[in-house]
Amino acid sequence: MAKGNQSTRKRRSGKRQRTKGVRAGVVGLGLMGKSIVACLLSSGATVTGLDVSPSARRRTRPQVLAMLKEMRHEGLLKFGPAQALRRLTITTDFARFSDCEVVIESITENFRAKKETFDKIESVVSTDTLVASNTSAIPISNLQKGCRHPDRVIGMHWAEPCHVTRFMEIICGEATSKDSAERAVKLAQTWGKEPALVLKDVRGFIANRISYAMFREAFHLVESGVATVEDVDRSLRNDVGFWITFAGPFRYMDLMGVPAYKLVMKDLLPDLDCSKKVPELIRRVVDSGGKGVSTRKGFYRYTPRQAKRWQELFLKFNYDIRKLAMKYPVDAGDRPAPERSKRRSR
Repeated sequence: MAKGNQSTRKRRSGKRQRTKGVRAGVVGLGLMGKSIVACLLSSGATVTGLDVSPSARRRTRPQVLAMLKEMRHEGLLKFGPAQALRRLTITTDFARFSDCEVVIESITENFRAKKETFDKIESVVSTDTLVASNTSAIPISNLQKGCRHPDRVIGMHWAEPCHVTRFMEIICGEATSKDSAERAVKLAQTWGKEPALVLKDVRGFIANRISYAMFREAFHLVESGVATVEDVDRSLRNDVGFWITFAGPFRYMDLMGVPAYKLVMKDLLPDLDCSKKVPELIRRVVDSGGKGVSTRKGFYRYTPRQAKRWQELFLKFNYDIRKLAMKYPVDAGDRPAPERSKRRSR
């Protein structure tokens, strides 16, 4: 993959950059698919959504409309929700993607199913249409193999709720062209995202690799008797949770003083958990039927009222934290040290 190029964005602008007439397709209208559709519609895009499930298709319009109404209430939608919804077409026919500039696959995390979906998309779209996979586990390079035009195949890693969060990772596979990567970044900006460009196709990309390293250590602390689930959550909420929206880890170390972290790493890193096994605690939760708030049983127990309340609070928090983040700059005029920030081609 050729060198990528990510423009400096001076502020976390709350307004989506408009690109009039962008035509987008979404395959898979489950939880994330519907949220992706709402995000695209809010940017002014014309969207075609496809799902083979009649129930998913039937629920899409009312659920997307509810999301658009939320966005309008929170100031993220500058026109009427009903007006936005009129730009949505729901279908079972891949041929309806023929005039799309980008098609996003957001189906189940199954390699064979995704490959079959890519083949159907490529059979109907133009040669310069971006074909993207919303995956968090499957290497993009593997999905590119056998494609008609692998250079335009990219990863678009979204975060739920997709219509609210600023998160997006654009992942380049081995065959992804520089032009495709740059187009994807620009598109993501029109959707109100602050995209990160992942130049090397590694499993888990950026956010998941770092998050799961943290999860592994959290399980280790609980299972070794250092702290309870509640106290691990409490500690992280009130430390990392306080600064992480303002600054990533490198900016934070700059603010706190880099030498101190070098000293701590020397003694602490050898003591951190490096297990490659799935933690016993999460095995027990899942094996007992626990899924989290959806089943009212996970690492915590919930009454029906509590489960609903936590879901409502989480959605509200996402809107609130987005508004807070918009008040602060991404780049205050400084630039990363060239020797550490330089992007290298493969």
